[in-house]
Amino acid sequence: MLLDPDPSAVLCDAPAVKQPDTVDAAAPDTPAYLSTLNPEQRAAVTHEPAAPLLIIAGAGSGKTNTLAHRVAHLVLGGADPRRILLLTFSRRAASEMGRRVERIVDQALGMQACGAGRAALTWSGTFHAIGARLLREYAETLGLSPSFTICDRGDAADLMNVVRHDLGLSAQASRFPRKETCLSIYSRVVNTQAPLEDVLKHWFPRYAMWTDALRGLFAGYVQAKQKQQVLDYDDLLLYWAQALAEPALAQDMGARFDHVLVDEYQDTNALQAAILLALKPDGRGLTVVGDDAQSIYAFRGATVRNILDFPTQFTPAADMVTLSRNYRSTQPILAAANAVIGLAAERYTKDLWSERGSAEKPEIVVVNDEADQARYVVEQILSRREAGLALLSQAVLFRAADHSAQLEIELVRRNIPFVKFGGLKFLESTHVKDVLAVVRWLENPRDRMAGFRSLQLLPGVGPKTAARVLDAVEIATEPLFALESFEAPPAAAEAWPDLLALARSLMAPAAPWPSAFEQVVAWYQPHLERLHDDAPARAADLQQLERIAATYASRERFLTELTLDPPDASSDESGVPLRDEDYLILSTIHSAKGQEWKAVYVLNAVDGCMPSDLATGTTEEIEEERRLLYVAMTRARDHLDIVVPQRFYVHQQTAYGDRHVYASRTRFLPNRVMPLFHSRSWPPPPPVADAPAKAPLPRLDLAGRMRDMWK
Repeated sequence: MLLDPDPSAVLCDAPAVKQPDTVDAAAPDTPAYLSTLNPEQRAAVTHEPAAPLLIIAGAGSGKTNTLAHRVAHLVLGGADPRRILLLTFSRRAASEMGRRVERIVDQALGMQACGAGRAALTWSGTFHAIGARLLREYAETLGLSPSFTICDRGDAADLMNVVRHDLGLSAQASRFPRKETCLSIYSRVVNTQAPLEDVLKHWFPRYAMWTDALRGLFAGYVQAKQKQQVLDYDDLLLYWAQALAEPALAQDMGARFDHVLVDEYQDTNALQAAILLALKPDGRGLTVVGDDAQSIYAFRGATVRNILDFPTQFTPAADMVTLSRNYRSTQPILAAANAVIGLAAERYTKDLWSERGSAEKPEIVVVNDEADQARYVVEQILSRREAGLALLSQAVLFRAADHSAQLEIELVRRNIPFVKFGGLKFLESTHVKDVLAVVRWLENPRDRMAGFRSLQLLPGVGPKTAARVLDAVEIATEPLFALESFEAPPAAAEAWPDLLALARSLMAPAAPWPSAFEQVVAWYQPHLERLHDDAPARAADLQQLERIAATYASRERFLTELTLDPPDASSDESGVPLRDEDYLILSTIHSAKGQEWKAVYVLNAVDGCMPSDLATGTTEEIEEERRLLYVAMTRARDHLDIVVPQRFYVHQQTAYGDRHVYASRTRFLPNRVMPLFHSRSWPPPPPVADAPAKAPLPRLDLAGRMRDMWK
């Protein structure tokens, strides 16, 4: 399951940022390779490396092009490319940057063949890749074997589990966190450099009671890795930072590089910032590029403080160049985005501008509920497609993966192919498939595939036991009688009666709908909590599915509709459609960063979704939620629709209670910014027919009539 993949590795067909046909006039003696840059870009590229440099690069401002030109400018100025360290956040970004640098240098030198080797960057890559190279070179000094191995997260979780079992933590009466959760806690402590107690309190409060046990587990995990000469992914940064804490090693490593350049600096964590400052404590030769307004990866340990505090970490303070000219969006979209981020509590002042004028303002579209939201988005997508805008040029963005559930169902109904980034498609996630399997099996007890999955949700029921149950059901005249007659294994004895009770209710001919579905979800809840450490997040998906189920007249209709798969759509498991096919993009905002589309639709722009209810505990969290909306808005080139549903389904209401509550427009779109948008409701109210002309009413002498009554 791919959750919020590396943004640079997503949607490679999205158009790259292009420089305009006309640029600001450069001085007559400006080298040709710099003449295509605007004045701010040229200032960043030609900045003297004696002082540290912070480049604040706004969305769509040509950041990658500027950084590549700076590296090329250093090489053309005499810098040895083998002594330049370029740090990026993906292998693809490092490779692309290297190719651009070689191309710029080759063209500047008048060479015909691209990549002739004059500017080959031998130290270009991700933080983790560079860390691994340096640790191997310094292995003996650091007490490591030069042949140490690096384990992936799956292997690391398995090793954590072995230690967890050896310490007896897997047999605790009160459930101890699973191996994946233990690894996540360990990783966050390492990358944020925060105390374990603080990490548990803020990110994993349900496991705060296990502080001492987790500390012992992590100590055992470290010992196990050292005994086996194994490093995990986080160790590559941790060992590097620890090595740099030794002044002699820091000086030796830092002396290897005359220039250190870092891309996407707003996405660095505390450990990565410490590494940079140890390599170049005086800032000489250090350049970082980023945008504080696009710092949205706190869940990975990144902190916006790194870029906000960068200038003051040196004496004298670092120089700063701001790139505010945008080559992507129309000016009305940028004006609205500037207004949204302008309300941030703390930021670098930067108002994006563009020469791309337009009479079309971004839209704020108010709809009744999520069902209307899905219909509106599909209608707009198809309308723009008919007008010549391919599906691939359009994207639907949302705060959390489960927010697209209703839309995915509508896309299936309308036979519109789509690809979703930032999580499995809604209907293909494990817990949703579990619940649907139970509903399907109790609708048709002889559905062996559904029954096989359903039965194994029970503790103590494996493939053999499930097969025996299904064999008995298959030959029985009454499936329910076969279930009631089956002798459950001892390990399943406690859970078996609840399954029978559910079967009795749902196998009844007149089982009410959608309350039957709600019974399945209620039955599944304890199994969800037992099988998944992230049960609360998954429960939100099931609440969405309950809302969808309520829109169908019967269980049979519900199951029939949901068995349809979009013909060309894909999930992370099934791959992406062929490149010559047209398909719509669905994406979390996190996965959309760095991408762009001609038309962008932002779902659920209401408090509770944006900002998320789960991210309003601190001012820092709320500010990151504001930046998420800003990132979503600045993905749009020509058209931006922000959708505001007025009502949301509420879970666990009484049978006679109101099942919906009214939602309010996100706090990030206050009234003061609304003049920058065009606001409307959808669907529009039906036109009021003109009333037919009325004949003049007769004039009455009521006073006379009253007198005549008494004559």
